Amino acid sequence: MPESLFNLTGRTAMITGAARGLGAAMAAALGHAGARLFLNDIDEVTLSARCAALLEQGMQAEGVAFDVCDAAGVAEAMRWIAQRCGRLDILVNNAGIAVYKGLVDHGIEDWNRVMGVDLTALYVVAREAAKIMPEDGHGRIINVSSILGLISRPGILSYVVAKHGVIGMTRALAAELGARRITCNAIAPGFFETPMSDSLTADGAFKQMITSRTPLKRWAQPEELSGPIVFLASAASSFVTGQVLVVDGGITASLFPPEMAP
Repeated sequence: MPESLFNLTGRTAMITGAARGLGAAMAAALGHAGARLFLNDIDEVTLSARCAALLEQGMQAEGVAFDVCDAAGVAEAMRWIAQRCGRLDILVNNAGIAVYKGLVDHGIEDWNRVMGVDLTALYVVAREAAKIMPEDGHGRIINVSSILGLISRPGILSYVVAKHGVIGMTRALAAELGARRITCNAIAPGFFETPMSDSLTADGAFKQMITSRTPLKRWAQPEELSGPIVFLASAASSFVTGQVLVVDGGITASLFPPEMAP
């Protein structure tokens, strides 16, 4: 396949929750492919440092600090991008949080907070981004879900529900925006070593359990989303919409690791 299919030179990209972890890795991948980057995060200090690091690598990167749950702030940021660039080609809806509580312990405040950041905010950001996206076949919305948007596990109820909702919203947006030649897809990462997963990897037994359950026998590194995100953002995925790209080392494909198979 020609390399030009993956070239994002001349494209503008907004990545939410991009100061660290998966968001930072995906932003770097898009920048390496040539995109002009607008990185969002609520943590202005870390965001500024991340942009500076990308600039040192020769990328075009600017920070846009706003709370994804602030609809007015989201709209203002998108208007600012439109004034600067005239359009937004790529949105990576990545910002998210998790509350590790099951049904009985899950307060309504926790529930509303997770739903607000992990689901409602994605709708708000996508709505405002779509207003300034081109209708020339280059508009891309990429929502970050999780393998917990496809399956479940106990003790993280609101996150599971929100991430299932992200996949439903992705399909709805694909149907809604297809006539404008804007694609919408989701990425469903498995277990990655990131700051958000520190509490999980700190539990040696849990970390080993996931390692043994994963056919590739390891946790993933954030940079392993580089290929998937560039594919979904580029011309290489021009006829792909409403889909979920699972990046999980095979954990959702296998009921038992080989040593446990009956």
